[in-house]
Amino acid sequence: MPTTQQLRDQRAGVWEQMKGVMDLAEREGRDLTAEERSQYDKAEGDLDRLGDDIERQERHESYGKQLETVDRSQLVAAADPAQRAGESNERYTRAFSGYLRGVNLSEMEPADAKALRSGWQKEERALAVGTQSAGGYLAPAQFDTQLREAILTYSNLLSSVQVINTDSGVAFSWPTVNDTANVGAILAENQQVTEQDVVFGTAQIGAYKYTSKMVRVSMELLQDAAFDVEGFLRRALAERVGRIWNQHFTTGTGSSQPQGIVTGSTVGKTGAAGQTTTVTVDDLIDLIDSIDPAYQGNAAFMMNASTRKAIRKLKDTTGMPLWQPSIQAGVPDQLLGYSYILNTDMPVPAASAKSILFGDFRTGYLARLVLGFSVLRLNERYADYGQSAFLGFARADGVVQNSSAYKAYQHPAT
Repeated sequence: MPTTQQLRDQRAGVWEQMKGVMDLAEREGRDLTAEERSQYDKAEGDLDRLGDDIERQERHESYGKQLETVDRSQLVAAADPAQRAGESNERYTRAFSGYLRGVNLSEMEPADAKALRSGWQKEERALAVGTQSAGGYLAPAQFDTQLREAILTYSNLLSSVQVINTDSGVAFSWPTVNDTANVGAILAENQQVTEQDVVFGTAQIGAYKYTSKMVRVSMELLQDAAFDVEGFLRRALAERVGRIWNQHFTTGTGSSQPQGIVTGSTVGKTGAAGQTTTVTVDDLIDLIDSIDPAYQGNAAFMMNASTRKAIRKLKDTTGMPLWQPSIQAGVPDQLLGYSYILNTDMPVPAASAKSILFGDFRTGYLARLVLGFSVLRLNERYADYGQSAFLGFARADGVVQNSSAYKAYQHPAT
């Protein structure tokens, strides 16, 4: 397998090929021929594939470093309430693994069964405490951590905004503030200081309960010791929850679901009439300038892949492409000197759509996650099929906390 740097070098070579095709047509003052267009599109597909490979390999390397350096005792205390009750993490993990493979509480060692019960999410269950065939339990530390990593893969917005973790889902008011319009003043000798209040607002943030829906697993797979039940469920449950989280954190209405970062954004630049599916260099520059310089230091763009595809063809006044691929590990690709975030749930270019965001998203948006990820197992419901069903549950909410920290580019209505 090629290294990350080798992949970056390959991508840089493909990008040079793409620029060569565009530059030749530009020098000759003509549009691309059918052959050139096909060549360019094929190269762009290779560029995207290599970019995905780089991101995947960097995530893999990052996860490995995190798991090597994380303090196990702190992770347990933060992610697994069973450990806060004094149970051994190893015992709880063993019991949870048996639970996933279809072992009932009555078949476990008493100490294992006790450990597992201590991680039961009672406030989320409508069943009696003693129901063994359909109990629901918090994922142990390692399972929960790896599942969260998998969720981040499908909800990449979470890695770009402020995230708080709470031990309960009680709704509360979160303070919002924008003090960029207020400035200090020179004070003369013996002069009284004037007052200038910081105006706080509030945003109500709760905890919506999300489910992965059911995943059915056959008895044969559960009984097969070579089958990685935990790995299968991590992928199946996390992908589903990650996708809906990313969708709601991006374009959620704020009514019966989180407020999305796009939904709560203010417009920094509107395209000229006729630009219902396009964006110009000047539009992007104006969007950058619509943000107070206080937020530009940590700013980035956010868009989907189709928007990036259109922007790759834009050039500045010197003829240099606006988009520049990174050839160095740890340095992101650049757009007008800023990094960008690909978000599959960002609106596509269309009339009145907010297809591009720019700003400091960590200051601008807050996501709240509650406790860990809990798993419910149903044995009896599908017993006649020789199957057990699994469901994942997690609670979360999101809200814009500073709408001045980022702005949107909006296409005109016509």
